[in-house]
Amino acid sequence: MSGFSLSSEPFTLERDCQAVMVPQGEIVSLPAGQVGYITQALGGSFTVYVEGNLFRIAGNDADALGKEPPPPIELASDASDADVEELVWQQLRTVFDPEIPINVVELGLVYDVSIEQIEPEQRKVYVKMTLTAPGCGMGDILVDDVRTKLELIPTVKEADVDLVFDPPWNHSMMSDIAKLETGML
Repeated sequence: MSGFSLSSEPFTLERDCQAVMVPQGEIVSLPAGQVGYITQALGGSFTVYVEGNLFRIAGNDADALGKEPPPPIELASDASDADVEELVWQQLRTVFDPEIPINVVELGLVYDVSIEQIEPEQRKVYVKMTLTAPGCGMGDILVDDVRTKLELIPTVKEADVDLVFDPPWNHSMMSDIAKLETGML
């Protein structure tokens, strides 16, 4: 099975770029001039196909692909905890498994979110989430992606992401949107 399709977009890296091998999770450096195909561009990150392998490139390295990085997150100065929680869920919906074009919320991987005010206008976000498979090599990468994206939210000083496997994830936890997208509905 090839890693790209006719709808994949060709690219040539404009500079050296850090990438994560999918699904192993190993961090590598792809050199400037490397050619490949963008197979998925969701949530501000990119899944690329290079020499028979899939890699994930973070949004802050979008310029290496000739793309624009994601815009900064904005929050009103008088935002309530409810406003921040809404933004937390929006950010969680920008976290995608590099092999599945469905975000972690729709996949049913996020079990719980809570927010704690730790100082005036400083919050800590707690997330309890799981993976589709306990041995997934991308687990640490997805957890780091969640943490990084939540800490981009103004007033969020820290995000604590707890990876749990109880209850074990199964297909019934997916939203109807995710089931429809994967042909399970």
